[in-house]
Amino acid sequence: MYDELYAAWKFELEKTTLSGLPSDFYARAADYLRRITEEIRIIDKKTVKSKLLEHELERVKCMLQELIWVRYKKLGSLISENQKLPSNLLTDEEESLCTSFVSFAESYQKFADKLLRGQISSQVSKAPAKKGPKRVVLRFIKAVPAVIGVDMKTYGPFMVEDVASVPVENANILVKQGLAETVELP
Repeated sequence: MYDELYAAWKFELEKTTLSGLPSDFYARAADYLRRITEEIRIIDKKTVKSKLLEHELERVKCMLQELIWVRYKKLGSLISENQKLPSNLLTDEEESLCTSFVSFAESYQKFADKLLRGQISSQVSKAPAKKGPKRVVLRFIKAVPAVIGVDMKTYGPFMVEDVASVPVENANILVKQGLAETVELP
């Protein structure tokens, strides 16, 4: 895992484009960190192996932090430039997190377009906020990590066959990605 992390970290720092990471990259990295931490905990602290593992743990944490930050900036750039996100390059966690950002960016762009066409009146802009987005009941057909809804609330994580009520905008994305299906209520 160390070599894979190092290669991903190095690519992200050297290139302006987003590299592809396996969908389970962060899950495996977290497992790697847990294993190193556990091994440090059980071996004698005075040994060379302990010192080497502690150094490795610190290097892995630093690389992961920098990798996450660089990818965050690149993804933010793509979203703000209204570019299509390359879902084949994203991890499961990134794809889930980006759905709410994309939804916001699209909504804001529609607002800006309407404004520039003179379609927003002063009454509309002063109107009180709606009570919240409508919600849809979904049945999850794949495991999904926690997501931030358009209402800025956290939903999930969800396991296969879980049923939950989520905002319409998020539901549409989850269904489109084949992660869930809508449940028709009588």
